[in-house]
Amino acid sequence: MSNLNEPADQPAPEHKLVHWFRHATPYINEHRGKTFVLMMGGDAVESDGLRNIIHDIVLLNSLGVRIVIIHGVRKQLDEQLIKSGIKSQFVRSWRVTDKAALDAAIQACSLVRAQLETWLSMGLPNSPMHGAKVRVASGNVITAKPAGVIDGVDLQHAGLVRKFDTDSINTLLELGNIVLLSPLGYSPAGEAFSLAYDDVASELAVALGAEKLIIFCEPGGLLYQENVLLRELSLVQAEQLLDQAKSAPSHLKAAIHAVKHHVPRAHLLNFNNDGALLEELFTVDGAGTLISQRNFESVRLATEADIPAILDIIEPLERSGVLVKRNREKLTAEIRHFTLIEREGLLVALAALYPYSSSEENSASIGEIACIATHPDYRNDARGKKLLQTIEVSAKEIGIKKLFVLTTQTTHWFIEQGFEEGSLDDLPKQKQLLYNYQRNSKVFTKKI
Repeated sequence: MSNLNEPADQPAPEHKLVHWFRHATPYINEHRGKTFVLMMGGDAVESDGLRNIIHDIVLLNSLGVRIVIIHGVRKQLDEQLIKSGIKSQFVRSWRVTDKAALDAAIQACSLVRAQLETWLSMGLPNSPMHGAKVRVASGNVITAKPAGVIDGVDLQHAGLVRKFDTDSINTLLELGNIVLLSPLGYSPAGEAFSLAYDDVASELAVALGAEKLIIFCEPGGLLYQENVLLRELSLVQAEQLLDQAKSAPSHLKAAIHAVKHHVPRAHLLNFNNDGALLEELFTVDGAGTLISQRNFESVRLATEADIPAILDIIEPLERSGVLVKRNREKLTAEIRHFTLIEREGLLVALAALYPYSSSEENSASIGEIACIATHPDYRNDARGKKLLQTIEVSAKEIGIKKLFVLTTQTTHWFIEQGFEEGSLDDLPKQKQLLYNYQRNSKVFTKKI
């Protein structure tokens, strides 16, 4: 019998990668074939974190993610203009771009693009990705128009995106290329325009129907009060934050624009945080700030008012033998253990977490996952998985280190979620005494 008074076993250092990789597998499968637009400013290009970002981009490409990179050059352009003795005039946030400034912008774009192409193409020297065959493609795919006259000042060669050649971009992506684009556009008349790279990135994410807009910035994510990172914001919350800000960063505006125009998610990451891209994409908690579209579903704790809706879902499963029949008075007394997914007022999924304390501890050390059930009209939509992930987070917060479940008909599903088959000895003593041998449920456990 396992001793619950002892701390849960921790993975050996050499097994941590295996542990992480197994937990990342669902995300790897989910991201394959999806289009991500990455927005990288000139400061990110010159940062110490660029090497790690490039390494992770190459890794994503090898996993089948379709990647488009939009780079900026403001830092490099400022340096070019200073060297040339050219002073810039700004109108609001626009740089007045005369012929000399345009030439400097084209030169800065060429240098940055060449640097990124070189690093991406060589697969990074002195690293496991050295020699990886990574194809990088770019092209004249942005049609632009003049920004015009603002506050009585002609912005000259400063431009706005008119349209993208999305067919050409998608063709390059389908061939396995990483598409790298500079913030330059051209008119049908042959004029060149310098564009704001954040506008290009957000507009392109919308035009491509991208799954994500990923923005590398500093400090990386949005902060609240005493440097507390805001992990996740709805579109409404992000817009409220934008309205309240005295001087909102351009990357926040770009993220909001993309999500508002049906890009499901925008991520703000610190380009100096090694591994931030992988952590954001392949872990539950992430590494930056996520801004997502309005969610029609919410996850919340149950109340007594939810009992009739809970019974509507679990009673058919009880009759079929999938779930054990629950005493209704006991269900009322234990309602605080239930977590629900609600969709516009309709209960669509539920699950319960029952903590158990060891004989020598007052705090919970093991917990039972019970009664995972989904409304029949909303099955096969990963809501059970979402509930399980929510409960695992809640379990960790109260000190639970191990979960168990008793099941007769859903063994494969729990195995897919990282559970391993166990025995009666893995159950807390209280649960062992209540075990129904006639039902003969299988025991599965998972360390968290």
